[in-house]
Amino acid sequence: MFFTSVVLACLAVLLAWPVPLLLARAQWTSRAPGTALVLWQAVALAGGLSMIGAFVTYGLIPFGPNLLGALAELVRHLFDGTLPSSANLGHIFALCIAVLFAGHLVLNLALTIARTERQRSRHLSLVNLLSAPMPNRPGTRVLDHPAPVAYCLPGVTRSVTVLSEGLVSLLDSQQLQAVIAHERAHLRQQHHLVLVAFKSWHSALPWFPIANRAETAVGLLVEMLADDQARRVVDDTTLATAIALVASEGTDRPDGSTLEHLHAGDTTSKVVGRRVERLLSPRPPLSPAARVAVLVVSFGLLLVPTLLLVVV
Repeated sequence: MFFTSVVLACLAVLLAWPVPLLLARAQWTSRAPGTALVLWQAVALAGGLSMIGAFVTYGLIPFGPNLLGALAELVRHLFDGTLPSSANLGHIFALCIAVLFAGHLVLNLALTIARTERQRSRHLSLVNLLSAPMPNRPGTRVLDHPAPVAYCLPGVTRSVTVLSEGLVSLLDSQQLQAVIAHERAHLRQQHHLVLVAFKSWHSALPWFPIANRAETAVGLLVEMLADDQARRVVDDTTLATAIALVASEGTDRPDGSTLEHLHAGDTTSKVVGRRVERLLSPRPPLSPAARVAVLVVSFGLLLVPTLLLVVV
């Protein structure tokens, strides 16, 4: 299994640094944000699997020639309190690193989900207390606040779109419709689930610059996906104007647990600029063949480490 561990280690290094770096700088992602989002998720999952798998396969070398047989032999030795004669400190250390790293990622994901859901629940209670339902807009509430604010609060049983009086007074009816369509796209497409996963990755590896870059890139992609849904309701110029108006007038959002967005406290001027430029100077969408190619690559990224672990 030494060859397997080396291949997995090389794949992990590629997916931990150069591949995410190139993907974050790629220009085609704005032409197919949904496809790019699939690729980002594949990179993250395959990278984690390869990293853990490299340590596991190296650590199990003394226990057998393949993963399943070596795991069974490891369990037997654990119950017997013995070790194979060929096992050394490096093998034991690799197994410990694999267990600790996997546990750290899973525990951090669980804590991030629990913390986010707790914040959302508390925020929803405050919104229900301090806001009023928007007439003729089910699931939309209006806060009595002068700053233009728009965000959504996803929930297990009930989701809410929150607007401020400042936003309602700033935008005309078409622009307001664009903002609401944008927010509801986030809720309908469950973007918060993707964001919490990448937030957890960044939280688990705060010293890892690619984790931060990945979270930023994925955040921009879900914004573009929501923009694409809003474009079905209003024209591109109206949506771009709404984004620019709210960003220029916005302030910090009231709670860090919210998903969104359309004000300066949530996004940098660079992100707002990319969204507006994408709407006002649209490029042709990625061709079907190119989309299929990216999806095949995404599937391959997940398949390669899986096959190396199971088959080899």
